[in-house]
Amino acid sequence: MSIERWFLDPSERGNRSTSIDERRGGDRAWTEGNQVTALIHGATYFSRLHKELTRLGTGDHVWFLEWRGDAGERMAGPGTELGSVLRAAIRRGVDVRGLVWRSHPNQTKFSEQENAHVGMVVNTAGGEVFLDERVRRFGSHHQKLVLITRDGRPEEDVAFVGGIDLCHGRGDDEHHQGDPQTADLDPRYGPRPAWHDVQLEVRGPGVGDLAEIFRERWSDPTPLDHQDPLRRAIQRFTRQPRRPSALPPAAPDPPAAGNMAVQVLRTYPAKRPPFPFAPKGERSVARAYAKALEGARSLIYVEDQYFWSREVAPYFADALRRSPGLRMIVVVPRYPDRNGLVSGPLSRVGQLEAMAIVRDAGGQRAAFYDIENEDGRPIYVHGKVCVIDDVWITIGSDNLNRRSWTHDSEATCAVLDPELDERQPVDPGGQGDGARVFARTVRMTFWREHLGSDVSEQELLDPLKGFEAWQRAADALDAWHARNERGPRPGGRVRVHQVARVRPWAIWWARPLYKLGVDPDGRPRAMTRSGAF
Repeated sequence: MSIERWFLDPSERGNRSTSIDERRGGDRAWTEGNQVTALIHGATYFSRLHKELTRLGTGDHVWFLEWRGDAGERMAGPGTELGSVLRAAIRRGVDVRGLVWRSHPNQTKFSEQENAHVGMVVNTAGGEVFLDERVRRFGSHHQKLVLITRDGRPEEDVAFVGGIDLCHGRGDDEHHQGDPQTADLDPRYGPRPAWHDVQLEVRGPGVGDLAEIFRERWSDPTPLDHQDPLRRAIQRFTRQPRRPSALPPAAPDPPAAGNMAVQVLRTYPAKRPPFPFAPKGERSVARAYAKALEGARSLIYVEDQYFWSREVAPYFADALRRSPGLRMIVVVPRYPDRNGLVSGPLSRVGQLEAMAIVRDAGGQRAAFYDIENEDGRPIYVHGKVCVIDDVWITIGSDNLNRRSWTHDSEATCAVLDPELDERQPVDPGGQGDGARVFARTVRMTFWREHLGSDVSEQELLDPLKGFEAWQRAADALDAWHARNERGPRPGGRVRVHQVARVRPWAIWWARPLYKLGVDPDGRPRAMTRSGAF
């Protein structure tokens, strides 16, 4: 397998100002020798994270980047609240630092107060957590990254990166009864919304690349806020220092821990004042998708919170047109997280456009689904996953929309596993790349959960048979609901995704507002005009 055919090279990253590739000499934009584990479900991730945090001592480090944090989030039951665990680590001599998006007040359905509270809890104990609003207008810091490094024990260093925030609502498991510490979603998800998500655990040299994301953002000399009276008050409330203290010198990358290749991908917008490490932004997430999709021949499997945007969908549509044997399965939430009179049309108009573009290209070879638990309650799909031909897999914070590809800060890992899976079909893409153990295992784990035990392993392995199994499972469950749930419930959790249309009177205002504020464009103007990423 040629790594170069699937991964970006340093020039293809499109950002000469970052040191993420240059620190290795600039000849490769990825690391090899990594051990990568997919932590499926928030409960799995929180349990692993809690175990790692409680093992730390003097001289060790915990650095994190988050969209939202809740100090009271119980990672592994009562007594394991995030704030308490971080305070205890600081008392043991651990260096705790973090950047959390400044966000907007709770009254606007965001999380400014919770994020401020995390900062206050950590800072009063002697750590450093900053509320960071160095974003483009209408933007956010959306990266979800936790770095844990040991003093003198680099072989134990680990990074967690993906879609799971350190906050309420995410701590669900494979049974999907929801996190007892609930998230506020559309009422149709119920009082305790079920939540589906995934995080990567990375060990080995790739931790160094992920640490560089933190270092570049932490060392940005731009003021953390606009210094208006409200922001100064919040800064005082959280006991946030006026400037971050200097980071210790970067240590060498951890030694090899496995055999996987990991490419760290980011999104940053072009903004004023510019990021010094990305003055014209970075769109390596978008570029990585574009390159990987050129090689898609058998199956594209996607789990995504949104799947919006007429700028993103054509990349998938082009792949379907190039390869007549290609199938595509997309799993999204049944309802937007906010589905009011205004928020509903704003959320649906972009998805309807994207689905139409893909279906126009792929016809019956492209299928969209959502999932529900055995109680019939919809499961909110928050993961950001793409698997191509059981070879290339990406998991991170980015959604498939223009916002995540151009406008917000994002952090994602693409993974290539050199280990071949010998089960048939051994080379689903037909290009000599084979099927890779990590990508295939993650995909099949998702499929087994969604489709249930009635589907055979051979159907799960084979892209065409698996595609048909999804159709059968969804048709059976849809028909059962249409019969008012008479008779035994069919196996699996899959339903055909149906999007309520946006009424004509709403389209005229929903489409421009969607493009301006819901799915904005963070590219430089010349690039926006050209349509390139």
